Amino acid sequence: MNRIETVEQLAAIYGEPGRPSLIKEIDYVTPHYAAFIKASPFVALATSGPEGLDCSPRGDKAGFVRIHDVRILMMPDRRGNNRVDSLRNIVRDPQVGLLFMVPGSGSTLRVNGKAHISIDEDLLASFAVDGKAPRSVIVVETQAVYFQCARAIVRSKLWSSEAQVDPKTLPTPGDVLAALTNGEVGGKPYDDAWRERARKTLW
Repeated sequence: MNRIETVEQLAAIYGEPGRPSLIKEIDYVTPHYAAFIKASPFVALATSGPEGLDCSPRGDKAGFVRIHDVRILMMPDRRGNNRVDSLRNIVRDPQVGLLFMVPGSGSTLRVNGKAHISIDEDLLASFAVDGKAPRSVIVVETQAVYFQCARAIVRSKLWSSEAQVDPKTLPTPGDVLAALTNGEVGGKPYDDAWRERARKTLW
C-alpha cells in the first residue's frame, strides 16, 4: 500500500484550501456561531489522554452548552455510566474538540480549545434540571471556532426520513453484553429495564 507520511505529500494531492475555508476560523464565538450553539441539542466531545483518544456523545435540551462569553463555553456533565473517560482525559490533557450538530441543518460547528472541570456549587446549581444539578461542568476556553460545510450531512442523508434505520435490525445493548459475557450480563432483561432505568437517571 502507498502511504502518505509527510504533509508535503498531502499538499501535492489536495492542494491548498480556499480562502473561505481559512477565514471562517476564529478563536471566539461570533453572534452567527452562537446561533448554532444555542440551537444544538447534541455535541460530540473529543478528548485525549495517556490511554488514547475518546469521543463522547453529549445531548440535552437545545442550548445546553452555555455561552459564558465570547471565549468561554460551559457544558454540564449529566448522568451517565460513570466511566468518566472524557473527564479523566481532561484532567490530564486539557485539549478538547467539540462538534455541534443541529437537527435539520447541514452545517455543523467545530470548536477546539482547552478545558477544565469545575465543581463550583453555584455553577452546578445554575445547570440544575428538575432540581438535579450535574456533578461537574466542563469549561472550555475556545482556541478555534469555525463551521463545517454540509457535504458530509448531504452525503449521509443524516436528517432524511428515508435514511432512518429500523432499530430492530441492529443488536441491542443487551445483545452486546450477553455476547461478551456468555450470557452472564445483559440480554432481554437488561433491554427491558433500560427505559425505566433511564427515566430515573436522565438528569
